[in-house]
Amino acid sequence: MRWNALFQDLELQLAEAGVLGLESEIAERSRADTAAIALDDRLRGSLGCRLRIHLSAGPVFAGTLSHAGSESLVIDEAAHQVLIPYSAVGHYTGLGRFAAGEASPVRRRLGLASALRGLARDRAELTVLMAGRSPDVQLSGVIDRVGRDFFDLAMTLPGEARRAGRVADVATVPFRALGALRSRRGGEL
Repeated sequence: MRWNALFQDLELQLAEAGVLGLESEIAERSRADTAAIALDDRLRGSLGCRLRIHLSAGPVFAGTLSHAGSESLVIDEAAHQVLIPYSAVGHYTGLGRFAAGEASPVRRRLGLASALRGLARDRAELTVLMAGRSPDVQLSGVIDRVGRDFFDLAMTLPGEARRAGRVADVATVPFRALGALRSRRGGEL
């Protein structure tokens, strides 16, 4: 009888060790999978969700995440859309736990400059918030041209159409200094 008890005890110990080993392997694989997730994939997994984006400079934007690109995101507020470069964000609240990779190789290559060129082409009236500055410091205007790491903003008075005689000044904004771009849906400020 003692032998039966010994063998049963050994069998239980081996079974427990097997379960512990399997659980350990699963946990390790889960950590490795999580370590491979990029922020833009995590954001794509939260498309359609309501988020709060806290910029490093202090302002907070709340809205529905409608786009997550390789270098920036777009949230929809009640009357505006806001393009925010990832580099300007301090932290996010409301992100889900899912991640979704970008399937399109073309979309993977489209960065901040591509989005800004689209806004320049559409002559969208914008409000520009600068990174690292008070939220009171804002520029209003239309993007005239976009370089590799900067854009020129033809500054106009709010509500004024971009015309040669109505441009108060032209501000050259390095991408690294961009906090957010806000535009009214339909292109009006």
